[in-house]
Amino acid sequence: MKLSTKLFAGFTIVSFIFMAVTFINYNLSQDVLESSAWVGQSQIITRNSSSLQRNITDMENGLRGYLLTGQEEFLEPYTASKDQIPPLMRSMEKMVANSPEQVDYLQKINLLHNRWLNEFAEQLIAEKRNDMALNPNSGLSGLKTAGKLRAKFGKQLTDSVRVLFKEFNYYEYRVRDARTERLNQAINYTRNVSTALTIFSVLLGFAWAWYITRLISGRISTMVKLADKISKGDYKTQIADPEHDELSKLSASLNVMASTIDRNITELERKNKELDQYAYVISHDLKAPLRGIENASRWIEEDMGRDLPHGIQEYLMMMRVRVHRMENLINGILDLARIGRTKKMEELVDVRQLVVEIIDMLSVPSNFRIEIPTEMPHIYTVRIYLEQVFSNLLSNAIKYNDKPEGLIKVSYIESTQYYTFSISDNGPGIDPEYHDRIFVIFQTLQERDAMESTGVGLAIVKKILERQGGTINVQSEPGKGATFTFNWPKIPLQETNSFIGSN
Repeated sequence: MKLSTKLFAGFTIVSFIFMAVTFINYNLSQDVLESSAWVGQSQIITRNSSSLQRNITDMENGLRGYLLTGQEEFLEPYTASKDQIPPLMRSMEKMVANSPEQVDYLQKINLLHNRWLNEFAEQLIAEKRNDMALNPNSGLSGLKTAGKLRAKFGKQLTDSVRVLFKEFNYYEYRVRDARTERLNQAINYTRNVSTALTIFSVLLGFAWAWYITRLISGRISTMVKLADKISKGDYKTQIADPEHDELSKLSASLNVMASTIDRNITELERKNKELDQYAYVISHDLKAPLRGIENASRWIEEDMGRDLPHGIQEYLMMMRVRVHRMENLINGILDLARIGRTKKMEELVDVRQLVVEIIDMLSVPSNFRIEIPTEMPHIYTVRIYLEQVFSNLLSNAIKYNDKPEGLIKVSYIESTQYYTFSISDNGPGIDPEYHDRIFVIFQTLQERDAMESTGVGLAIVKKILERQGGTINVQSEPGKGATFTFNWPKIPLQETNSFIGSN
């Protein structure tokens, strides 16, 4: 399965769960809303029931007051309630239409109230009015329906109505409590289901993200390890990747790169061996005639002895000098080519002790004074590289000095990344236009007959420092000496290799 398919599958699953959560929440919320609406309607029903019962009571009180006093003002609440009861009754019948029990209660209440109204209240009011028209001070005894009053006909009807209202309200409260309980259960169930599904979807999302992350990071880590092995010289390593997805292409590319580098390195090693052999043969073949020329010049001197003309003797001496120069040039070229070709072990180097040993080997003339710091750093590096840089710079400072009393100063400063060394002399100095030229191979500022030099030493120094990740520069003016400054990295740019340099 491709990596993109896995990512899409995880996204689809999580999205589906969220959709399911939304759908379930919607359905549960509908149930909650329905129950909430029913509870709200039940509250309206009980409120209307109370209002209806209060209006009936107001009619009773208004009727009683009128019968006792004969004053029409007592009929005002009676009349108002009489007008309000029918619409209230119709409204309640609509609201309880789905409950046969409640409908039955309302029908009974309506029936009893109509009997009380038509068979009792309205008759009494009409008789009372007629009686009051004839005799304003008349009482109740003269009314035709006075018997019903004595028989408590109206009270029985109103008591029955109150009982029905009580049963109606009791039933409504009981159903409302059940609905309220159902509402609470629905809310709790909705909350629990939503929480559970949400937690499950989040955990699933995290689990899938963790799986994809581990999958990608693990494979990338494998590729990084391969790249690290390649950087350390293990070019035969390969990545086994059976997934056949997008990252497999990168793995395949890395495997191809490793194989290509391995082939190129193998070919390069073969070429280097051929070059080493070629250099040895060339060196041997070039030096052999030079040694023959030198030997021939000495044989001529020995054979002719004192008969050898002075001019010829000078030519023979010049010939040998040129032969030695040629040998040094050949050695310098070979030394320059060997830099970085073979590995050298690093060690802890006492730089001050190294400089002291180099000065001892250079056989410094008696008219020279070399000043070195009492404290110099200890560097973990390849000793021979640092030795060659100091040796070339110090020997040049001695060789080209034209003062009766030569002075060379060695100093250093330390920064976060480099040790910066400086070698200053009081020699003839170097014109700024030649500052870059002196680091080019075979370039010298004096005629070789005037000063023996191959022009390779500073080229070797520059190459060593470049391979280490350092730099070198010169500050000088004619007649004011020269200062060569080079940076030696605390952490080399790359593994450096052995060399032998000569000037």
